[in-house]
Amino acid sequence: MQEQNILQTDLASKTPMIQARKQTRIPSVWTKEELDALIGAIDRGNPKGKRDYAIILLACVLGLRVTDIKNLTFGCFDWGTKKLTFIQSKTRETVTLPIPSEVGWAVIDYLKYGRPKVDLPVLFVRHVAPFLPFSENDHLYQIIRDYMRIAHLPTLKKHRGMHSLRHTAASRMLEHDTPLAVISDILGHTDTDATAVYLKVGINKLKECCLHTPEVGS
Repeated sequence: MQEQNILQTDLASKTPMIQARKQTRIPSVWTKEELDALIGAIDRGNPKGKRDYAIILLACVLGLRVTDIKNLTFGCFDWGTKKLTFIQSKTRETVTLPIPSEVGWAVIDYLKYGRPKVDLPVLFVRHVAPFLPFSENDHLYQIIRDYMRIAHLPTLKKHRGMHSLRHTAASRMLEHDTPLAVISDILGHTDTDATAVYLKVGINKLKECCLHTPEVGS
């Protein structure tokens, strides 16, 4: 009505915001095409690219939180059993996950040919001297942003931080018929209700919920 000059005041700006519960929000996820473009933009021939590739796979394949990725140490990886074990920063629970082949080789490639020769227990470090661990407040968003620009992906379309890759990992597991309880264990959720939010982005699963509506004759 304001556009038609019927009202002089923008009533929308006067409307109070309603706080929504976290479970009512729709997670931001990447499509397969977007994720392929993001990963394809990484130059895995240089040390920083090897590091970034491993970090992004840990987020989008295993669904690790950015804090947990930054806290990973050499001791977290058991290459004999192909298991990754770490204490989640949010829940303080110990989580053990199988290491998928693509993730394992990405980490190995970084350790052998990309990581600066520094005596630090953490796996991932900065690639600008001094070669220190990422800071507590560093959410690694700049890594995603830089490769989105290289891949010509819109940076303002949705929330595209590292956490969105965790959302994507959950949605992909759901698409492959992984039980919700298993996804909860992988993500380290103590309650499956926290994982159920990803049902909202599982389009194929949502289609299964549709009720058949009989045609109404005229």
